[in-house]
Amino acid sequence: MQIAIVLIGIFFLILFIAYFKLNTFISFIIVSLGLGLAFGIPAQEVSSAIQKGIGGTLGFLVIILGCGAMLGKMVADSGAAQKIADSMIKIFPNKYVQWAVVLTGFIVGIPLFYSVGFVILLPLVFTVAARTKLPLLYIGLPMLAALSVTHGYLPPHPAPSALAESFGADIGLTLLYGLIVAIPAIILGGPLFARTLKKYNPTPLKTLFSGKKFTEEEMPSLSTSVLTALLPVILLAGSTVIKLFLSEDSFILPFMNFIGDPVIAMIITILVAMYTLGIARGKTMADISESLLDATKDIAMILLIIAGAGALKEILIVSEVSNYIGEILQGIPVSPLILAWGIASIIRFCVGSATVAGLTSAGIVAPLIPLTGADPALMVLATGAGSLMFSHVNDTGFWLFKEYFNMSVKDTLKTWSVMEMIVSISGIIGVLIINQFL
Repeated sequence: MQIAIVLIGIFFLILFIAYFKLNTFISFIIVSLGLGLAFGIPAQEVSSAIQKGIGGTLGFLVIILGCGAMLGKMVADSGAAQKIADSMIKIFPNKYVQWAVVLTGFIVGIPLFYSVGFVILLPLVFTVAARTKLPLLYIGLPMLAALSVTHGYLPPHPAPSALAESFGADIGLTLLYGLIVAIPAIILGGPLFARTLKKYNPTPLKTLFSGKKFTEEEMPSLSTSVLTALLPVILLAGSTVIKLFLSEDSFILPFMNFIGDPVIAMIITILVAMYTLGIARGKTMADISESLLDATKDIAMILLIIAGAGALKEILIVSEVSNYIGEILQGIPVSPLILAWGIASIIRFCVGSATVAGLTSAGIVAPLIPLTGADPALMVLATGAGSLMFSHVNDTGFWLFKEYFNMSVKDTLKTWSVMEMIVSISGIIGVLIINQFL
């Protein structure tokens, strides 16, 4: 009976979001209320559980996601993203131009949200394709594969950060494993797959591009741009690697723990970026503050969606159905990593949003971690990989790709959707391989 109630709740969540187009946050809250009452939890306790779920989820993530959005905004507004892109194209000769856009997409994709990176980098992709006379998808798809993988796998992006919090995973370790998994996934879904698509050469809609083009003098140097954009990765992954070689009584360990804390790492990065991409470029604090304010406006709904998912997770915990589900799933003779990937894939197919798919899955598969001893960081990556699977007509990313590249729905399914499936399957294979060595 409990499982049936949960399935009905997820069905209505999908129905509200995908069919009725109801706001995702409101959908989460309605379903959380309905499930709580259906499980026989007193109304007052349902309200308290929802508040606790929202507060507990956002308490940590507000700083991570807020600082991540601010960093992305400064990277874009300062011209650092364009500088990275332009420099990569200059460094790599034409026959390696695919790798230039992959590296650009990866570096820019870490601090920028997917849609922002997409809009910023697409004009460059079209320019490079025209200059090199190479097919557009041959150039564009590798960059999009890199953006998609960073969005699904790597903190400080919303879903991986929220999953790490839900699963109790170390963000530094998650990022380190994520980098290992991301590279082959990007290569397979990007450059290698794009080489089979030379017959597709769509004509983009130039009217869609109105972003600012920076002059050389307006942009920061390449070293400043790259180091600032990647500073969270350097601090989080770097401290995690260094700690592997330190003894517990090392005098350096407390410092490594400090700078490797996700909140501290993001705050350090923002302070550095305010100087390197702001004050050092002649901007006033008023200009910087206005840019940071705009950045936080952009993530308000993302934070609410994550809050809604936290409310649903708390209802499942309070009702104790999460433990019941965990025990049932534990009895299935399949790796918990594959189960996490599969559940996220199914929800992604139904809902469309990778973020919603990952966060909804978290409340279902989280009990598997203590019951099976699964590595929390790998569970984050497995769920993240599943959340990228089966992108089709209910996914905003699908339509973003289709409209900007001016392609038919059929060709978008053959190109974009297949690329997303490749990076998803590659991701879970990579996670399972890493798991063999832990």
